[in-house]
Amino acid sequence: MDFTFSEVQDDLRGLAAQILSERITPERLKAIEAGDDFDRRVWEDFAQANLLGVTLPENAGGMGYGVMELAVLLEEVGAHVAPVPLLATVGLAAMTIAEHGTAEQRTTYLPGVVDGSSVLTAGLQEPGDADPLAPLTTARRDGSGWRLDGRKVGVPYGALADKILVTAGTGDASVGAFLVDPGAVGLTVEATRSTHRQPQANLVLDGVVVDASDAIGDPTSGLDIVRSVHGRALAGMCATAVGVFHRALRITAGYISEREQFGRPLATFQGATLKAADAYVDVEAIRAATWSAIWKLSEGRPADEALAIAKFWIADGGQRVAAICQHLHGGMGVDIDYPIHRYFLWAKHLELTLGGATAQLLRIGEMLAAEPV
Repeated sequence: MDFTFSEVQDDLRGLAAQILSERITPERLKAIEAGDDFDRRVWEDFAQANLLGVTLPENAGGMGYGVMELAVLLEEVGAHVAPVPLLATVGLAAMTIAEHGTAEQRTTYLPGVVDGSSVLTAGLQEPGDADPLAPLTTARRDGSGWRLDGRKVGVPYGALADKILVTAGTGDASVGAFLVDPGAVGLTVEATRSTHRQPQANLVLDGVVVDASDAIGDPTSGLDIVRSVHGRALAGMCATAVGVFHRALRITAGYISEREQFGRPLATFQGATLKAADAYVDVEAIRAATWSAIWKLSEGRPADEALAIAKFWIADGGQRVAAICQHLHGGMGVDIDYPIHRYFLWAKHLELTLGGATAQLLRIGEMLAAEPV
């Protein structure tokens, strides 16, 4: 296991950091949050730099790299709390189409992702359902196509997407993935906002009919496809979280080094330094667990357990990091004109999406129980 980043990965990180540093300012974030959109300027810059095509096939205009390279970009997105649908469009939908879609699906959807003209997403979460691998949404045969019924919640950028990948049970404990048009008859798209103020949507599917050509792979045996989408969702969120927590801690370290109380920097008080050290230990644990899981995923090794462990650390250790960073800022920690509050909001979103700490412990326990003695 080697966590050393390649020259290509370092270059990708540097390019993303340069674009985001130039574009993402507190003023720009406030303007984006006041509307119902994402940062289209950053999206365009990413497209021009071919960062949206990093993991997509060369014959679609991409670079042909994998999940490690996507994770490197997502860590920078997290560090800058950048409001862009990179994980939803590329990690969840486009990579699934690239890996499991038909030639027609790849030709139809991937070039638009690469050039930035298309936004895709995926609906994985459902109300009252903690297992995205066993969706309550159903898909039943309807002539040559499929009829979808159910609900999805927290679909990232769902009201802005050109196509939504929806997972559904297809009977006999089988699951499938389908591409759904946001304007389809029977589909209600309710625009919402996430905890970290990014656009989301709740979906109600009431007899939505999709053509057989909109199914990804064989819908009667699509568990591996759904598992791969779910795995990339967890990996992408964990990579984003590494950026969020590391940058939040660096901002906090700078603040307590400069802020004085009783004629001394806060960083010289033992209570402050111990709290910062606690947060640092959690950040490093999150980083190690995350990159271990992503490395396994990128190598095609079994990664479910490692991803659950990483997501547990995001939920459990991450909330401690967020709380400490905000606490050490004192009153500034709740000032919405100061940047640290956004990192707290992103931390809460990442903590709860696709299952918090308890849900991950239950998953880990189930996997342990299933192992042969």
